[in-house]
Amino acid sequence: MRTRKLGALNATALTLAVLAVLLTSGCGASGGAYANADRPPAPISISISIAPGRIGLSPARVGAGPVLLLIANESGRTRDVTLRAADGDRSCVADDASSGPIAPQGAASMKLSLVQGTCEVRVADGGVPPARLVVGARRPSAQQDLLQP
Repeated sequence: MRTRKLGALNATALTLAVLAVLLTSGCGASGGAYANADRPPAPISISISIAPGRIGLSPARVGAGPVLLLIANESGRTRDVTLRAADGDRSCVADDASSGPIAPQGAASMKLSLVQGTCEVRVADGGVPPARLVVGARRPSAQQDLLQP
């Protein structure tokens, strides 16, 4: 009689284990392929300084992808910095991008995604000759770069 109870318990435990395996075997997989798209390139910073009579730009050549424009108005006037297509060339931004007014001795920043082309960096009143920003082919993905945002 004692062996009969142990056999029944073993059979019940085995049945429950098989049932648990069958129920959990379908979890976690949808059957479709997961599209693991590459991350965009790591953002880079471009420094722009507005001085009396000139616009400084560093670097003046970059690859396409996300950028952070750091703008310093070192002139004595309020300035509005704009990026736009250079002389009918393909634009390096989808639409003209503007910083808005920057006070004298003030600073501003803009986050943009640049595409291949040539842009002019200009001030709104036109009192300073524009600087050229050349955007080359897309930079490589930051997929394998650790500790990136």
